[in-house]
Amino acid sequence: MSTAHISAQLDVFESLRRGAPAPLWVRRGIAEAWSLPDDTLVSLIVLSENVTFKVTTPEGAPVMVVRLGRPGYAASTDHIRAELQWVDALRTEVAIPTPAPVPGADGDFVQFLREDAGAVWSAVAFAFVEGTVLEDDGADPVHFTEIGRLTGLLHAHAREWAPPASFARFEWDLPDLVGAAARWGDWRDADLVAADRATLERAEARAFAALADAGVERSPRHFGLIHGDLRPSNVMRVDEGPHPLVIIDFDDCGYGYYLYDFAAALTFYEHRPVAHEMAARWLDGYDSVCPLSSQDLDAAVAFSMLRRLTMLGWATTHRADALPTDLWEENLPGTVEVAARYLDDPRWLA
Repeated sequence: MSTAHISAQLDVFESLRRGAPAPLWVRRGIAEAWSLPDDTLVSLIVLSENVTFKVTTPEGAPVMVVRLGRPGYAASTDHIRAELQWVDALRTEVAIPTPAPVPGADGDFVQFLREDAGAVWSAVAFAFVEGTVLEDDGADPVHFTEIGRLTGLLHAHAREWAPPASFARFEWDLPDLVGAAARWGDWRDADLVAADRATLERAEARAFAALADAGVERSPRHFGLIHGDLRPSNVMRVDEGPHPLVIIDFDDCGYGYYLYDFAAALTFYEHRPVAHEMAARWLDGYDSVCPLSSQDLDAAVAFSMLRRLTMLGWATTHRADALPTDLWEENLPGTVEVAARYLDDPRWLA
């Protein structure tokens, strides 16, 4: 799908900002699909790859979170259901803390809403979690040991799990991350001066070489089912309950390199001094479940470099309010800074 097409699809929400009431077709569609009162309140949480809404009673009590999937983002309904199948397996087989999917009134977890112009959006709902998104809470590195440990449990489960026959998810192979066919956009479309573009080109090439030197390949040891976007915006801190952290938003889960999830955890923070502590804590937590080798550390930092380029491409196809203002403004210069550090020391984050 072209980046122009992605932008055009999201134009229906162009005037909507965080916390604003959803369009009437969204409110009516959710109320009908989940058999809720007509005066149920629906407000925007975030607009990114897809569009997420908070659903509350007229009195303001949270009910659930509903995510609308862009037409065509998922390859099929089976693709959408596969996400929920893995979430259910993680909840029941490994006790991973993640919100439970909420079926619609017809018992199906996947519903469909039709916008006024006729396009059909998929919709899935999850139980509301009372807590604070780590990105909104400053992304305190103290939490990253637990994030790494939980990621290790995800990967250990993925290596042993036998998905249902209908299970289908997309891939996060290298061409899906960077380059002309990158799923979220090509970083070369960013507004770069020649010198910075050259720095990023060299860093990308160095990262590819590092992965080859580390023996990273599409094998069961390196490649399998991953969350794919387990960054601070997709982790919640909760004050009550058995788990201090809850993982949310598996809509980008798919088949990729396991250590790409390390890179995702540091997203948009790699250039900040706190990134070293984030990385060290994450690696400690992950290593307690999935032991890491020296080559794994080289690969992890190479993936972090590529992830930073991926998200620079992402910024060329997304709105600024998909991120806190400071992270959005720091994204481009921070990416160049990260590239320079990586070229100076390919193990700088580990």
